[in-house]
Amino acid sequence: MIDFQLDQLYGWMNALLWPLFRIAGLVSLAPVLGESSIPMRLKVGFAVLCAIVVAPLAGPMPSVPPASYAGLLIALQQVVIGMALGLCMRLIFTATMMAGEFIGLQMGLAFASFFDPATGANTAVLSRLLNLVAMLIFLAVNGHLLMLDGLIRTFTILPVGASLNPNGWGVLLDWSAQLWISGMLLALPLVIVLLTINLALGILNRTAQQLSVFAVGFPISLTTGLIMLAIVLPQSSDFLTRFFEEGYQAMARIAQGLAGQ
Repeated sequence: MIDFQLDQLYGWMNALLWPLFRIAGLVSLAPVLGESSIPMRLKVGFAVLCAIVVAPLAGPMPSVPPASYAGLLIALQQVVIGMALGLCMRLIFTATMMAGEFIGLQMGLAFASFFDPATGANTAVLSRLLNLVAMLIFLAVNGHLLMLDGLIRTFTILPVGASLNPNGWGVLLDWSAQLWISGMLLALPLVIVLLTINLALGILNRTAQQLSVFAVGFPISLTTGLIMLAIVLPQSSDFLTRFFEEGYQAMARIAQGLAGQ
């Protein structure tokens, strides 16, 4: 006859539930995995599958009844940790979309926008293009697997049930500064060239006032921008790969900051 106690049942449940909440928080905001085009059932199934694999590696879990106030607090804590880690990687793709906004503004394509189901708002065409390129590179370098590996390592740095240190949120805010810096660096080659062309057209307009700059400026800016995109996009893989590596390191720093290390 098989006999087990209530504490053993709680232990089996907690071994799966607490990692599941942290993984679900990551999947809700992580790039590629958390896209709105992916059905919710598929996201939940993927999170459960990952939790089953991660549970033996996550270490001992606190023996707290899941339906108690302490259990609900731990569940909320794990969801917040996972969302912070997912937001850390999401900022990389937001930076690429911001670079597309900068480039489109200089090329005269700022008006060319359409509804993006991933963001739920109107997005510039070049922003969507750069975002797709970044996602393809992310998948090509196995970034999704490295992101999950970084999440698994956080269970060693920040065990389930440990108190959170507010310094971790400061690390996340510091990392968010890369949203502007990296977005501008990615767009800088095209912005410089297109700004030079606009300055040249401005000087031309002052010297030859009979020439309509508005008639010739847009085709020149658009053609030059497309040529520069064809040159710069193949070279952006190294920049984005380094950016992804910095994102993995930022995930570890956030976990260490939350752990008070």
